[in-house]
Amino acid sequence: MATVHLRIGDLVWGKLGRYPPWPGKVVSPPKDLKKPRGKKCHFVKFFGTEDHAWIKVEQLKPYHAHKEEMIKINKGKRFQQAVDAVEDFLKKAKGKEQNSEGKGDSKGKRTPNKPLKILEEDDEDLSALKDPSEKPVKDDPHFHHFLLSQSEKSVFISCSSPVHLPPCSQPASSMEPISKRLKVIEEVTGSTSIQAADSTAINGSITPTDKRIGFLGLGLMGSGIVSNLLKMGHVVTVWNRTAEKCDLFIQEGARLGRTPAEVASMCDITFSCVSDPKAARDLVLGPSGVLQGIRPGKCYVEMSTVDPETITELSQVITSRGGRFLEAPVAGSQQLSNDGMLVILAAGDRTVYEDCSSCFQAMGKTSFFLGEAGNAARMMLILNMVQGSFMATIAEGLTLAQATGQSQQTFLDILCQGQMASTFVDQKCQNILQGNFKPDYYLKHIQKDLRLAISMGDMANHPTPMAAAANEVYKRAKALDQSDNDISAVYRAYIH
Repeated sequence: MATVHLRIGDLVWGKLGRYPPWPGKVVSPPKDLKKPRGKKCHFVKFFGTEDHAWIKVEQLKPYHAHKEEMIKINKGKRFQQAVDAVEDFLKKAKGKEQNSEGKGDSKGKRTPNKPLKILEEDDEDLSALKDPSEKPVKDDPHFHHFLLSQSEKSVFISCSSPVHLPPCSQPASSMEPISKRLKVIEEVTGSTSIQAADSTAINGSITPTDKRIGFLGLGLMGSGIVSNLLKMGHVVTVWNRTAEKCDLFIQEGARLGRTPAEVASMCDITFSCVSDPKAARDLVLGPSGVLQGIRPGKCYVEMSTVDPETITELSQVITSRGGRFLEAPVAGSQQLSNDGMLVILAAGDRTVYEDCSSCFQAMGKTSFFLGEAGNAARMMLILNMVQGSFMATIAEGLTLAQATGQSQQTFLDILCQGQMASTFVDQKCQNILQGNFKPDYYLKHIQKDLRLAISMGDMANHPTPMAAAANEVYKRAKALDQSDNDISAVYRAYIH
């Protein structure tokens, strides 16, 4: 294979870690950023996301020569937006070239034809690189990239819900760097929301905490969370019951913990994200569990969706050892976890919440502090109860459309033009119509959440008839071996 020679300004396809090839441009790195040791690499700015990374030469391909190939193998709205950003960039660059040639003609001095101008390091779209505060977050040679800005995350805060976005809702320039920052909003209810704010409000990029982070559980949600923590420059030690799942993250710069106790003892803040209350308790109270590694001042953050009683128990045992406890379950899916667009609901020790601010920025688009421990579990169960019931109703509508001779696709098209239009509706209905039930959120987990929400309603003497009906449908879907499929597989409970 011939060696491809690249220079500053060249457009490329770059592959970083487990992510698919993405369009970018070779740019000059900040003067104080050292090139990683080892193989030759270039500093690349990615379109659409505004991420910057050191990419090895063998992971780079020229943009134009491989455009058709990449478009065929990569799909999705975010990818298409990145490609559109490249094309928009090329059009603007070509326009500037033509304008400059026109000016030369008017003076009777026609300038010779030049290659298409690619912005150099002093152009405005690289202004983020010139901020002296934008420094690499660690000197570890295994850390080959760092994040300078996160425009896509900020933009999608307001654009993630509608399925069909009007042109006016798109950013004026997809290449404008917008740093994902935090602004704290005190709610009337006493809760606090930490949300992303762009760089026009707060100057500078996200600075990772210098605290050592531990993470237990690398499932659908945990994997995306850890990737984003590493991407933002956090020092992370990982553990998973199935040890092989750790390998990929070790390659990306994570450290390996042999047991939950070891992770808790090595790290300042330990997060966990597991499947259910039993798994959450076992992780803390079981052999070589977290409790054995807790020392005064150590922080433990429970991100699993569990019942309030489990949270109360874990909070008590952690604090009994001098530890600090926070619950922080997340609302979202595997895709939102990968995108760093989760919603974090936190409750417990407010100082831990503040210590976790850079971590929450890395993994989510917004977070809420809801007061005493247990409140986040309650709120999360209510949210998932509504989502699970809604999904069951959508599936019921699709099957009723089919049973009455109506087009399911037309039903979806009409639904997505009305007030119920959302990315969730569109994606889940498309899953059903395509027969694609690859898990984005396990069906067995939403059924667990419905069960816990119903139990919570019983304890509060509050009726939950809609959730109870939906729960029965999910139980039937589980009986049809749909547990490990996506929640949209509840559709199969209606057709069998």
